Amino acid sequence: MCANQIQWYPGHMAKTKRNIEADLALVDMLIEVIDARIPAASRNPDLQPYTGKKCHLLLLNKADLASPRATQRWLAYYRSQGYIPAAINAARKQGLKELQTAINQASAPLLDKLQRRGRLPRAVRAMVVGIPNCGKSTVINALAPAASAKTGNKPGVTRGRQWVKTNVGVELLDTPGMLWPRFANEDIAFKLAVCGSISDGVFPIYSVACDLALLLRELAPKALAERYRLPELAGSGEEILIQIAAARGMLGAGGRVRDEDAALLLIQEFRSGRIGRITLEEAPAKVSARAEEQP
Repeated sequence: MCANQIQWYPGHMAKTKRNIEADLALVDMLIEVIDARIPAASRNPDLQPYTGKKCHLLLLNKADLASPRATQRWLAYYRSQGYIPAAINAARKQGLKELQTAINQASAPLLDKLQRRGRLPRAVRAMVVGIPNCGKSTVINALAPAASAKTGNKPGVTRGRQWVKTNVGVELLDTPGMLWPRFANEDIAFKLAVCGSISDGVFPIYSVACDLALLLRELAPKALAERYRLPELAGSGEEILIQIAAARGMLGAGGRVRDEDAALLLIQEFRSGRIGRITLEEAPAKVSARAEEQP
């Protein structure tokens, strides 16, 4: 599969990039939401020039779908890189205590500065950024007294800026999800597609599912075999899809195996976590043992 098969950059994303740059002056910190299953691929490189200008909290959302051990390694890695990271399942409001601790840690220098200047305490203002469908609005709603930000299980739901007050002393500025104009790396494009950050209508689902089948055979062979009751996982990605279709009784006219349906099933069940808690990327190995032991 080639990277140029997956390209999706709606016009509003270019506007979002301009708005983020302009709105930086309004906030004290950035909360970058990433997908815990792909903690590297889900980081938008176009955001990096702006993130260095503000205190930066890195939030690994959808941690309930990722490998717990892999998530701990990614948290340790990002700590070693100077970020303030936290893992959360915003949809079920799990990890809010850790998120509150991270927000307090990130905002402490600002509040200390205000106090030294004799100014009254005020709510910390944070901009929430990230790629489409990473769960930004769900994170905001988990912190707000009532559902305030629009959410959806597809990319591109949030289109405008929204200020939301929370119960944790922070005012959050929601922003639409933003990708970058061109994916030079086909591996990144593939991971964004299988995790739902790219609209299903703009990438070759069958081809992506074949690649996903091969990757799952490498990373989680037992979980894949048990989910679809496959006696073996030999052959190409296409052959694995045929096995899945046959095992699920996906048969068409004349007994033809509907492996196209199996392709969609595999992607959907990976996204929902039905196959298992699987992280598609390993954290870089150069992490100090001290950093990895931190909570």
